[in-house]
Amino acid sequence: MRYIDFVHLGYDPSEEDLICEFHVKPLGITIEEAAGGVAAESSIGTWTELTTEKPYVRELQARVFSIEGNEIKVAYPIGLFEAGNMPNVLSSVAGNVFGLEDIRRLRLEDIHLPSKLVDSFPGPKHGVEGVRRLLMVKGRPLVGTIIKPKLGLRTPDHAEVAHQAWVGGCDVVKDDENLSGQGFNSFEERVVQTLERRDLAEEETGERKAYMVNVTAETEEMVERAEFVEAQGGRYMMVDIITCGFSALQTLRKKGLDLVIHAHRAGHAAFTRLPDHGISMRVVAKLARILGVDQLHVGAVVGKMSETREEVEANIDALVGRMHGLKRVLPVASGGLHPGLVPELIEIFGSDFAMQAGGGIHGHPSGTEAGAKAMRQAVEAVLEGVGLEDYAEDHRELSQALRTWSAT
Repeated sequence: MRYIDFVHLGYDPSEEDLICEFHVKPLGITIEEAAGGVAAESSIGTWTELTTEKPYVRELQARVFSIEGNEIKVAYPIGLFEAGNMPNVLSSVAGNVFGLEDIRRLRLEDIHLPSKLVDSFPGPKHGVEGVRRLLMVKGRPLVGTIIKPKLGLRTPDHAEVAHQAWVGGCDVVKDDENLSGQGFNSFEERVVQTLERRDLAEEETGERKAYMVNVTAETEEMVERAEFVEAQGGRYMMVDIITCGFSALQTLRKKGLDLVIHAHRAGHAAFTRLPDHGISMRVVAKLARILGVDQLHVGAVVGKMSETREEVEANIDALVGRMHGLKRVLPVASGGLHPGLVPELIEIFGSDFAMQAGGGIHGHPSGTEAGAKAMRQAVEAVLEGVGLEDYAEDHRELSQALRTWSAT
């Protein structure tokens, strides 16, 4: 079969087909040939005709059924994929095709898995509703922070910063993506000491609190760390899902732990950032949901990260839109956030999301506790329909925060 033999513009995909949407820029060939090359090389074809091909093999060919400009849609028969094997799916539809010489740029924009394939994965255990029940927070976004500086604090200081954030009003406190079990802050000691301060903060505030400890490591070690967190009374684990890999994430989810899975996307921009090459964050979000995360960073539009509003809204929809009965995943906004951005965040995300401010809390001139209070005050102002400047007249912490980051 030639590349062009994989183009079937009259084909009507079945309910059991896996559908991929690609942006393709050919190099020296037509868009039809390039599209056929994507479908061929990601299913049963290759660059030349084969003497080993059998007639029955053609039942498994992918088909390009739509070409509009540089946008193509490819339908893959479900028989190409092994149930419950996400690496197999990605090695097929997002594997060698990115290295084809005759394609200048290729981006996997969206993916739609059939329900039969989705059902072979666990999906979220808790989701939005489970997280809200766990933290007993209704009707408002979750307020969270990341311990800063992200690396270097010794264990007692790390636990103290977490305690101040919780007392100030944060619902959740998390490790940063590159804090693991370094000598200055060992994993086990950090879990024990920080959870002790969490319990103290709950007694002092009367609110439920959570610590998202980063368990990212080699797979077996990661499972052991998650089990340790649960044994110590933890409620959350955080996983760097890109750098540890989807297989490791799937293994962790299948262990049956009761911990909420907070998914960090560290490393995603290496392949999601270019608009015409790579894999979109929307695809990552869909696959993470299928594999079973409960919440995931999706960008913020405002702040220091690069994504547009259209991209962030697509990421959010991938987490909360209807998908074969899967629970909704809680979107997480992060990256350069501070109290002054809260109105825009709520306008973009609504109420079902978590806002994670690091420097925008710990950089408050009166310290971490005041920074957390300022974030909660900003949320209260929006929910009460009061402008931040007006609300700040009677709330010192918010007033200081607005002055500190007024030009940010």
